[in-house]
Amino acid sequence: MTVKRVGMVVHGGHPEAVAAAGTVREWSAEHGIACKDIDVWADGGRHSARQEVAAAGDPDLVVTLGGDGTFLRGARLAAAADALVLGVDLGRVGFLTEVPMTEVRSALDAVHEGRLDVEERMLLTMRASRRLEVPADIEALMRYGRGPLLPPTSVRPDCETGGEWGVPLDVAALNDVVVEKLARDRQISVGVYVSGRLLASYSADALLVATPTGSTAYSFAAGGAVVSPRAEVLVFTPVAPHMTFNRSVVAAPDEPVGMRILERSGRAAVSIDGQVRGVIGPGDWVGVYASPRKLRAVRLGPMDFYGRLRERLNLTDAPAAVADGTPAPLWPVSSPPPGDLAHLAMPRSPVARP
Repeated sequence: MTVKRVGMVVHGGHPEAVAAAGTVREWSAEHGIACKDIDVWADGGRHSARQEVAAAGDPDLVVTLGGDGTFLRGARLAAAADALVLGVDLGRVGFLTEVPMTEVRSALDAVHEGRLDVEERMLLTMRASRRLEVPADIEALMRYGRGPLLPPTSVRPDCETGGEWGVPLDVAALNDVVVEKLARDRQISVGVYVSGRLLASYSADALLVATPTGSTAYSFAAGGAVVSPRAEVLVFTPVAPHMTFNRSVVAAPDEPVGMRILERSGRAAVSIDGQVRGVIGPGDWVGVYASPRKLRAVRLGPMDFYGRLRERLNLTDAPAAVADGTPAPLWPVSSPPPGDLAHLAMPRSPVARP
């Protein structure tokens, strides 16, 4: 693809990220490409994704330099601009980022020359009984341990507001939407609906709806299932529920998940990809849906998701399972599948990095 404008989201507290940002600026200058830093929290202010990408000249490539948290910030901006996003890995987990810092220049060359794959990732969007806002009287509580807050959620101008369907919020979540308690000593009580039908009423610390991408984040920490990022599902997971049923529920993309705060519950915070966006109380509700938009992530080679899962989570083999030696792969992806499996979309063999 022809890159005309680059926007950068940089983890300013990471010296390596700052140095890599200099490399991106140099590369852009050499190729006559506009390059601008994007900071959603510049000067302590709060700006929407649309405001930020407009200020950056509507980049067609967003480069994130940091860990997965920085990638989430860049993904929010890229989704708003329908731009590609390239993640440079400087974090400790690295499920989302694509290239190591030492390969920034070669990665930019590959994107500029069209030597890339574009991987689409599912996003979540929301409707609610009202616009999400953070009350001023609890802003200090929300800020504690979380960093700056994102701006209140605006109403989407391209959607109608329906009576029972609520207000269409301008939200794009790559990982998850979370409804969580404010006070440590009081759980929230929430009625959870899947595809319009009551699933159960929960008393819990939090309830979350994750994408397949987000299944390895908060949802996984809460005991949720790991889902291939190529899938399109909604993963509902309760966090520390005070009830026997504590399992995740995996719903189809056309089965929205609704969460209504019950009458005797305390107030709850609504977080989008880890950042608080508002507070709701008894009688309020949010509905989480598969977004019609997709995140377009740059891939410079096949992604070995399951190999990365094994490596990042330090998965080990049961001693009894390998007592007789290390077994050969059942389906070696380095060779073509046999004729009776030719209809399967087998992944390509991952490209080994030097």
